[in-house]
Amino acid sequence: MFKSKYIICTTLFVTFLTITSLIKNKSRLLEKQITNLNTKIISKEKDINEAQLDFYYLSSPAEIEKKLNTIGVNNYRPISYSKIFLQISDFSLSQNKFSHLNNFNEKKIQKK
Repeated sequence: MFKSKYIICTTLFVTFLTITSLIKNKSRLLEKQITNLNTKIISKEKDINEAQLDFYYLSSPAEIEKKLNTIGVNNYRPISYSKIFLQISDFSLSQNKFSHLNNFNEKKIQKK
């Protein structure tokens, strides 16, 4: 009787001890992943803020006027609306439409 209680208590203690150590290790790994992701998020937010600052600076009327004076007003041509892409998916679709046969033919000519 005493031995069975002792064995049951010991097995329960050992199983709970191993379960807690496994849970602790998994939670530690998750915490490491979370901190890595947080550092990546912070760096991406910093990049976004810098890009926004660059955009606001470069698109200011004074900067555009300086660039026009540098290039020359006669050489300035606005971008046609067909070259402005509102989404990256539109750009990738238009890139897939282009044919690369010129490069293929040039390679054949060079081999001969």
